[in-house]
Amino acid sequence: MQFDDIRYFNEEEVGVALKSAVRHPMIKTLFQYTFPDKTDEEIKEIVLSCKTVNDFQREVISVTVKRVLEETSAGLTTTGFDKLDPEQSYLYISNHRDIVLDTCLINLTLFNYDLIRTASAIGDNLVQRPFVNALSKLTRNFIVKRGGTPRETLMSSKNLSEYVEYLLKERNRSVWIAQRQGRTKDGNDVTEQGVLKMIALAAGKRPVAEYLNSLKIVPVSISYEYDPTDILKVPELLAKKAQKEYIKSENEDFNSILKGALGQKKHIHIHASEPLELKTKDDEAVNQLLQHVVSKLDRVIQSNYRLWPTNYIAFDLLNDTQSYTEHYTDKDQKQFERRLRLRVDMKDPEAVKSFLNMYARPVINKEELELAYEA
Repeated sequence: MQFDDIRYFNEEEVGVALKSAVRHPMIKTLFQYTFPDKTDEEIKEIVLSCKTVNDFQREVISVTVKRVLEETSAGLTTTGFDKLDPEQSYLYISNHRDIVLDTCLINLTLFNYDLIRTASAIGDNLVQRPFVNALSKLTRNFIVKRGGTPRETLMSSKNLSEYVEYLLKERNRSVWIAQRQGRTKDGNDVTEQGVLKMIALAAGKRPVAEYLNSLKIVPVSISYEYDPTDILKVPELLAKKAQKEYIKSENEDFNSILKGALGQKKHIHIHASEPLELKTKDDEAVNQLLQHVVSKLDRVIQSNYRLWPTNYIAFDLLNDTQSYTEHYTDKDQKQFERRLRLRVDMKDPEAVKSFLNMYARPVINKEELELAYEA
């Protein structure tokens, strides 16, 4: 089959995969976290009663995500999802802050609003461990292949693009993809044109604007008051600033997944915008059109990003101002400064600056959008 190397599990594969999953020590630990009051036998019974991906997401994963929210956040709020059609599949393109949690929270929200849940893109670098690969396929993730020769990259991108269209139109399955390859490390949520270029490959000879409109692209903004992986992102930012190559440690992505799930996040907000409507221009080159889509996505995602006291505090500390003091209390500031002291070497000004900028950047983006709007 055409998409076998990237697709998630078919329904007939779920039972076999779950029988294997309940025996794996790491996955067993996840299930024990999900159902702390149940015995191993009771957990096994719940898991093996799941016959489809939907069953598994509803009976197990949604329970896991709710527990994560209860234990590590001050709550999740959402806006915009009530305006979407429960019968319609959408292509959700969002900013990307957490490897696993972003899609888990978006899908929990879709579940709560009775909207079609997503198949979600995940980089092949994140699913190297067999148990992570199995778990990702059980939660409707499909593989984005990274690396390879230019020809291999083009072929895999075309295959991926066709799979996205197949899911949206043939299977009426919504799709999630990040606006960029990898998470935003510096707080600056910007769309990579390559993502749009990949999505548009399946258009073939069809007009690209019309094709993109047919996918019903919904920009999504997700914001965490505290990023539990903030300190894990600093070494990469420092290497980039020093123009050095950053080489990830063996378990870095896996540690980020655990820290993202179990670390304190305080408030979380997700906003779904209305589907993009692109105007077609006969004389517009494809690259020009894609640049226009990138700008539109950036504008919508950044303007709907919910700012928290942490963002305003970081901006004021970074710029040595008191521009936004009405948005936070003394208690908020002390809490943030304590986090900064505990996580960053205060004798390293570049590390401090990188940490603060991570939180301050969404405020800067909003200021820039307001200036552009006024102009």
